[in-house]
Amino acid sequence: MKLFITFILSLLLTNSFAGDANTMPNSSNSLVTDPIIEKLADKKIYFGHQSVGNNIMQGIEEILTDTQKKKFHILDSLDASHYQGAMFAHSRIGYNMDPESKIISFNNYMGNLEQWQPDIAMFKFCYIDVRADADVNKLFQEYKNRMQVLKEKYPNVQFVHFTVPLTIVQTGIRADIKKIIGKEIGGYADNIKRNEYNALLRQTYAGKEPIFDLAEIESTREDGSRVSFTENNKQYYALAPEYGRDGRHLNALGRKIVAEKLLTFLATLK
Repeated sequence: MKLFITFILSLLLTNSFAGDANTMPNSSNSLVTDPIIEKLADKKIYFGHQSVGNNIMQGIEEILTDTQKKKFHILDSLDASHYQGAMFAHSRIGYNMDPESKIISFNNYMGNLEQWQPDIAMFKFCYIDVRADADVNKLFQEYKNRMQVLKEKYPNVQFVHFTVPLTIVQTGIRADIKKIIGKEIGGYADNIKRNEYNALLRQTYAGKEPIFDLAEIESTREDGSRVSFTENNKQYYALAPEYGRDGRHLNALGRKIVAEKLLTFLATLK
């Protein structure tokens, strides 16, 4: 009995999650064709982000052929004066765990870009910006208000809205034991808040303004099924474990899939 109790406690104390392996992508060719790159090559695109955004941009670099890279210029720079002509420019903005700083930083960056003025502009929050203690209604209202001001100030810029990325949730025997004893399951509380924020964003902009649904892509497996969990009789979504390098950031397979989806999505915008 004593050994059994020790075993149970060791499971509960660990912070490990299932699915942390860095799964490599399959050998299939990229879905980003030359016609897609040709549509994007003459556009000015700006993307503000932090670490998961770096994963996405790394994925873009990895899936493009050498010929496509020559046509589609990508620039990573905080200096807006370096932005010249058609390109996919990107940079870090704001601070992690401070989503308001990213809203303010994106607003300020748009002012810095007035001489270059992008055709498409977008930024994303990080998973760590929306956690269990987040006031998602307040945060979304701040985001919505600021984006409305930017849309009125820059009517020729097409702004893209991003859902908040997800993380994996604890599964297997550890999760089962926690359910039995009423202990909080790792990843549930944070992802519930992210799902709530994403629902507000979709309800507001779906069918009206472009949304890149990063959370949906992250939670959709290659076979089309969704990774989800249930809490208080409600269904929520989580990052597919096979896409996560550490349960939070994107591994080679995850960033390939998201990169393909993003470039294909951007090519559909007018």
